[in-house]
Amino acid sequence: MDQERFVTIEEMEAATASLLENGKKVGADSWQQRVKNQTPHCGFGEAGTCCRICAMGPCRITPKSPRGICGCDVHGIVGRNFLKFTAGGAATHSDHGREIMHTLHQTKEGGNYQVKDPEKLIRIAHEWGVETEGKDIYELAHEMAEIGLMEYGKPFGVQRFLKRAPEHTQELWHKAEIEPRAIDREVATALHMTHMGCSSLPEALIRQSLRSGLSDGWGGSMMGTEFSDVMFGTPKPVDTTANIGVMEKDMVNIVVHGHDPSLSEMIVYYANDPEMIALAKSVGAKGINICGVCCTANEVAMRHGIPMAGNFLTQENVVLTGACEAIVVDVQCIFPALGPLSKCFHTKFVTTSPIARMPDSEFIRFSADNAGENAKSIVKMAVENFTNRKTDLVNIPNQVSHARVGYSLEAIVKVLDGVANSQVDTFGTTKPLLECVTSGVLRGAVAMVGCNNPKVRPDYAHIELMKKLIANDIILIVSGCSAQAAAKAGLMDPVHAKELCGAGLKRVCELANIPPVLHMGSCVDISRMMILASELSKDSGLNISQLPVVGCAPEWMSEKAVSIGNYVVATGIDTFLGVDPYVKGSSEICDLLTGEHGVKDWVEANYTVETDIEKLGDLMIERIEQKRAALGI
Repeated sequence: MDQERFVTIEEMEAATASLLENGKKVGADSWQQRVKNQTPHCGFGEAGTCCRICAMGPCRITPKSPRGICGCDVHGIVGRNFLKFTAGGAATHSDHGREIMHTLHQTKEGGNYQVKDPEKLIRIAHEWGVETEGKDIYELAHEMAEIGLMEYGKPFGVQRFLKRAPEHTQELWHKAEIEPRAIDREVATALHMTHMGCSSLPEALIRQSLRSGLSDGWGGSMMGTEFSDVMFGTPKPVDTTANIGVMEKDMVNIVVHGHDPSLSEMIVYYANDPEMIALAKSVGAKGINICGVCCTANEVAMRHGIPMAGNFLTQENVVLTGACEAIVVDVQCIFPALGPLSKCFHTKFVTTSPIARMPDSEFIRFSADNAGENAKSIVKMAVENFTNRKTDLVNIPNQVSHARVGYSLEAIVKVLDGVANSQVDTFGTTKPLLECVTSGVLRGAVAMVGCNNPKVRPDYAHIELMKKLIANDIILIVSGCSAQAAAKAGLMDPVHAKELCGAGLKRVCELANIPPVLHMGSCVDISRMMILASELSKDSGLNISQLPVVGCAPEWMSEKAVSIGNYVVATGIDTFLGVDPYVKGSSEICDLLTGEHGVKDWVEANYTVETDIEKLGDLMIERIEQKRAALGI
C-alpha cells in the first residue's frame, strides 16, 4: 500500500515502541508492562464464576464446589455478574446523558452554552408532544431539559424514545417484558436483582440485562446524543487528520480526553481566543494546537475538525511524545496512570469532574456555570507550561492520515439521498441506501464499535476486519475507538480508501464522495445507529432483524460495551464480539445469549463470540449473506 495514503498496524506499533523508549529515559510506566505484570488473568473472573456480592464468600465455582455458600449455582452467579456489568455500563452512559440535559437547562442567549440547532430541538419537541408555538427557543430548551430529566426517574410508563423504533420491535420488547421504564429504575432494579438472596434464574437475569441496556441506548445515550446536537450542532462531514503525528512540535499542545463534549467545546473555544494565542506566541510557541483522545476526540473532530491523536490504548502515547503541555479529561476510559506518567514529563494532568477524581492530577471542577472561566484558566495554564518542555524528550512520530468525519444520521441520509434526488427535505429518506443493498451494489452494512483491549492486538481487529468487509462490498458505520482506528489507518480518506473496496462499494463512494468507513461519532452516539436501523426498517417494510446489517465490537473492554451490546442485540441486530464477555463458565447463559433460543426468541437477534479475528470476519459476511438469501436478494 502507498504509505502516503495508509498507515499500517506495524508502523503504528513501531511508533509506539519509539515512544516507550522515550518513556524509559524518565522511568515512565506503560500499560504494556502492566499487562505483563497482570498476566495470567484470573481464570474464575474470565469465566464469570466467582461471586463476591456478600461477605460469606467470596465463592468460586469448581467441580468440587458446584454451588456457592448460599446455594447459588454457576448459572445464577454468571448471570448476576453479567447483569451487574450491564448495569454499570448503562449507569455510566446514561449519566453522561443526564449531564447533557442539565447543561441544556443552563443554555441562554450569549451564555457559555447556547442552542445551535433549534430545528432539531423543535423536531424532538413535536415528537414528545410538546407545544412549540410562540415559545422562545431557550424557554423550549429548558422545558425539554426538565422533561428529559424526568426520563431518569418518572414513576410510570416507558421511555419516550422507544416510539422511534418500528412497531414490530416495540411489540417484541413489550411481549418479552424488556421495555425500559425510568432509566435510573432499570439500573436500580438490576442492582436489586443481583443483591444476595434475590434473582438467580438465568432467564430473568438476561431479560433485565437487555432491559438495562435498552434504557441506555434508547434512553440516556440517545438523549446525550440528540441534545448534544441541539447545543453544539448536528455533525456534518468535515475533513480532519488523525494519528499521533497531529501533535505539533512548535505549538502548545492541549489534549482533550474522555467523553463529555461540554468540557471540550469550551477548551476548543478558548484555544482560539486571540488573547490566548498571543500569550502562546509570547512564550515562544507558534500557536495552540488542540487534539483529542478517545470519544472526546470524536466529539470535537466531527463538530470542529479538531485532529484525533489516538484512541483508548494510545492515551499514554500523547504524554510520551514529551510535547504535551496539558491533558485535560472529563469522565470515562481515563487511565489513572496518566497522573504519575505526566509527572515524568512536564505535562499538566487536569481532571475536571467529581465523578473522575484521580491521584497526581490538578482538579479544576467544571460546570455549566463556570465553564468559560475555568476553560480559559486551563488553556492559560497549558500555554504557560510550554516553557517547561524539555526539548531533548520531544519525539513526535511522523504519522498523520486524512479523515472525513461527522456522519450523523442526518448527514448520512442527506449525502446518500442527494445522490438519487436533486431536492432533499429536512430529513430525507434511507431508500437510496436500501436500493444499493437490494440491487447488490452493496452486500450490507456493519456497525463496528467499541474500545481497544490488550487481549487483542490493539487496532488490528478493527482495521483488518474493516479492510476485509469493504473488499466484500460491505459499508462500515463506526463510532468510538473503532472510528479512530479507521481514521489513524487512513480508511476514512474519501480519496484513497475506496481503492481497497469491492467494485460496488467503490462506485457508491465515488458517487456520494464518501469514504467506505463512515464516522458516526463517539460511543454514546451508537444510539444514532439504532435510529438509522429503525429508519431502514420503516422505509423497507422489513423487520430490523431481516436487514443485512450486523453489529461488531472486536476489541471491547468496558461495562459500557456490554450495555451497548445488549441494546444493539435487543434492537434486533446480530452482534459479533472478539473478546469473551465473561460468561463461558455457564452453558445456560451462553445458550441464552448465543443460541437459537433465549434472546433470539425474544428479540430476533443474538450474540456470536469468536476470538479468531479472521473467522469473526467470515462469520459476519456469512450472516449478511444469509439475511440476503432469506430476502431473495
